Amino acid sequence: MKLLDLYAKMKGELNAIERQLEAAVAEDESLLGESSLHLLQAGGKRIRPVFVLLAGRFGDYRLDELQRVAVTLELIHSASLVHDDVIDNARTRRGQPTVGAKWDNRIAMYTGDYIYAKALELMTQSRNPDLHRILARAMVQMCIGEMEQVRDFFNTEQSVRNYLRRIRRKTALLIAISCQMGAVASGADRQTSNLLYQFGYNTGMAFQIRDDLLDLLGTEKQIGKPPGSDIRQGNITLPVLLALQEPDRRDALLAEIGSIRESEGRGDTHTAIHLIRSSRGVAVAEEMAERFTSKALAALAGLPALPAKKNLSDIAHFINKRSY
Repeated sequence: MKLLDLYAKMKGELNAIERQLEAAVAEDESLLGESSLHLLQAGGKRIRPVFVLLAGRFGDYRLDELQRVAVTLELIHSASLVHDDVIDNARTRRGQPTVGAKWDNRIAMYTGDYIYAKALELMTQSRNPDLHRILARAMVQMCIGEMEQVRDFFNTEQSVRNYLRRIRRKTALLIAISCQMGAVASGADRQTSNLLYQFGYNTGMAFQIRDDLLDLLGTEKQIGKPPGSDIRQGNITLPVLLALQEPDRRDALLAEIGSIRESEGRGDTHTAIHLIRSSRGVAVAEEMAERFTSKALAALAGLPALPAKKNLSDIAHFINKRSY
């Protein structure tokens, strides 16, 4: 089944989640409600809610509980995007002005806090303590990942290991617990929830590596922001780190990154992007994404042969090959 076919099949459930997302932040007509809706209505893949719903099919499919988990996790993801855009001073997100660009960064910071609070308020309706423990631990790790990224802005001496640890906390963990919490919310056994966690974790790692590649290889129309945004903001991603390991381009690339830093992100990234695109770094990063995808599919192998298993496999393949 193609991904668009899967989304079409789940249209009713996803539309209900979309309505709940908007309702969660628009209980009143405050500016915070308006700024929160601005981000949510810009769209998104809603991949975390899809993972929650599919994982729920490996147990007793409890739609009310699953939708609550799905909306909570998507709100947390959305809040993290608002804060990321402030840190990065980003002007566009999903082809639309960021909250900071439309209002200002002060409004954006409070908007992110407001969405986080709404997510936690919604989660209090669940009486399953395991769900609360999983979510709390993940949020702590996400915050650590955010601080690690800030610490390593323009740090060209960081290791690939540091990068992988950071994206585990910033991206992969939330996707992993989307699968895990979907299983737990439906009463699936521990082995099943653990396998779904491993699937989500490895898929999330591949997702972020692919995202970092798209920032360098994609067009503004494809990715909804100017190519090279990461390096402009000081985020040294995997393809850049790998390109820096090549002696014949290291000095030139270091000089370009230094120039971008001195210009406070306003400098031209064309030469830096060319140096990275023409390096082995792109191919090696793609190979790493492939390996994480293979590990995700291996985790699925231990699950019952349900239609949801094939759906998850299709999503993993899409994520690893996506161009947007």
